[in-house]
Amino acid sequence: MTQFYLNGELKQTHCQNLLQLIQELALEGKRFAVEKNEMIISKSKLELTPIADQDRIEIIHAVGGG
Repeated sequence: MTQFYLNGELKQTHCQNLLQLIQELALEGKRFAVEKNEMIISKSKLELTPIADQDRIEIIHAVGGG
């Protein structure tokens, strides 16, 4: 199990990479941006980007409405 920070909050996951994390958070197919350790990660690279202990991951997702 990996310990990491998600939007500033300490979390634990069995996910191996950012794509698995996005799927676990049910954000797949939605509009979002991912930053890992202050670097923006393009959606095409999510599956290739591993999650390691103490990583700092920020996920911002667009919310529709008026």
